[in-house]
Amino acid sequence: MPSYNAPVEDMMFLFEKLRDNKNYNELEKYKEVSSELVKDILEEAAKINQNLILPLAKIGDENPAVLENGVVRTPPGYKEAYKKYIEDGWTSLSCDPKYGGQGMPKTVSAFFDEMLSSASLSFKLYSELSIGAYNCINHHASEEIKTKYLPKIVEGKWSGTMCLTEPVCGTDLGLLKTKAEKQSDGTYKLSGQKIFITSGDQDLTENIIHLVIARATDSPTGTKGISLFLVPKFVVNEDGSVGPRNGVSTGSIESKMGIKGSATCVLNFDGATGYMIGKKDKGLNAMFTMMNLERIVVGIQGLGISEIAYQNSLAYAKERKQGKTNNTKSSNGADFIIEHADIRRSLLNMKSIIEGERALCFWLSQQTEVSLNHPDEKVRQEASDFVSLMTPVVKSLFTDLGMEITNDAMQIHGGYGYTKDQGIEQLYRDNRITPIYEGTNSVQAADLVFRKLSNKNGNIINRFLDLIKSEVNSNNEQIKTFAKEFTYYLDILSKFSDWTIEKAKTDKDDVSAAANDYLKTLGYVSVAYAWIKVLEVSFKNYDENKKFYDEKINTAKFYFDKVLPRAEQHYKSAISGSSNIMNFKFN
Repeated sequence: MPSYNAPVEDMMFLFEKLRDNKNYNELEKYKEVSSELVKDILEEAAKINQNLILPLAKIGDENPAVLENGVVRTPPGYKEAYKKYIEDGWTSLSCDPKYGGQGMPKTVSAFFDEMLSSASLSFKLYSELSIGAYNCINHHASEEIKTKYLPKIVEGKWSGTMCLTEPVCGTDLGLLKTKAEKQSDGTYKLSGQKIFITSGDQDLTENIIHLVIARATDSPTGTKGISLFLVPKFVVNEDGSVGPRNGVSTGSIESKMGIKGSATCVLNFDGATGYMIGKKDKGLNAMFTMMNLERIVVGIQGLGISEIAYQNSLAYAKERKQGKTNNTKSSNGADFIIEHADIRRSLLNMKSIIEGERALCFWLSQQTEVSLNHPDEKVRQEASDFVSLMTPVVKSLFTDLGMEITNDAMQIHGGYGYTKDQGIEQLYRDNRITPIYEGTNSVQAADLVFRKLSNKNGNIINRFLDLIKSEVNSNNEQIKTFAKEFTYYLDILSKFSDWTIEKAKTDKDDVSAAANDYLKTLGYVSVAYAWIKVLEVSFKNYDENKKFYDEKINTAKFYFDKVLPRAEQHYKSAISGSSNIMNFKFN
């Protein structure tokens, strides 16, 4: 089984030193969230993840969730762990105190999401969708619905799901077949089938609150006719108690490559009672509140799995002997593999990506809080635009690089990485779903280039580039070399953005073929931006902790020398166009 030590020191570094967003620091509701409080939370989070949840990863992989006589049973130990998990209040961390939450900002809850992803992604998924459902209901439901359902979801006694996909439609939700027939009392009866529903059924909570998109019988076809409904597994009585079983049943559990402890279900809705959330025929807009949050969280899953893969690779490289290096330190036998240049390159590649991603995610968390809570509408809107721009980047880049990192971790472990004993191959399998669900990474790339670069508020990408340029202080002698190189790649991203926006007007195939390349270029440059912010702090505070900041500076140097150049490669590949691709004759 892999070992894991939550990177609390690095997380606290970000919270204390990179909380430099003026707009974020103006938020009154978080004035009392001190470093001491956050450190206490993260240290307790580390304990529960390392001691209680981490062992569940292997247990869930070897004893998957099963469907027996219509009842889904989670792996051994999950019930006991979940009981402790909600008793300690982890489901309520970022929720509104009005409904029993602790009211912590996403700058804190994102760190917990990462830890939980590292410890056991399967276990995490049973509560992750609940937070998404909470956010969707909180933003779009009536006060009556919120008062009735949110306290139990926040407490963790009830869970939530997101029911979109059907046998006839995945990404193209306009094709959905699930119908909703209005009743005389204002409720709806839903009939249809949903597939690939994460945590669609389980034995951990008293009730499951399904958020289901469906088409009312008098609504138009396509995405314009989609509404959102709250459909509980058990009907909730007027007094808030759990009532009779609703018309929702589990048809089967998918047999999967990874995340085997998580029940991915086929759900059948047979005249199930549902309650409309938000406006009729505007359900997709409401559901995007949940989907966009989940896309960022999926990116954090890739980051969390990358972290545990890196930690175990580093530990293994320090104890495994194999071969001799050019400057061998062994007089008899072999050197530790960490002395080999290629192994060191792999480890630094992991480390530079992971720490850069974590810093970028912290920046995005600040922007998210500003977009939701700042008193100035203009400031809120700009932050919202930046979050919208970066959501597909974080979802896709972090998960794709998670595959690269878990693959390299297997390579470092050699044959032992391929066997089940070390647990590395499970990390690879568990992470493989992250580039697929919540919209495949190619869908995210298309969304980025066709919808996110510009919108009704203007040219978002250029405003983002202007923000970055204003914060890169090339007058600082210590950072000047990094800033000069960074400016070179900013120019590439700027040219790539102009090319993409112009091509979208004349040749959409060129843009479609270039979409993944563009997303990665934007991603690598954005991570470099996060590293620039880290470097500024590292040079400024160097004498406070020379060992820590030396490591930061040298890790950043690796990223700029060895990883960031990928951005230019993607640019050169993309602008070659799509004519060869589209004219190629497949036999």
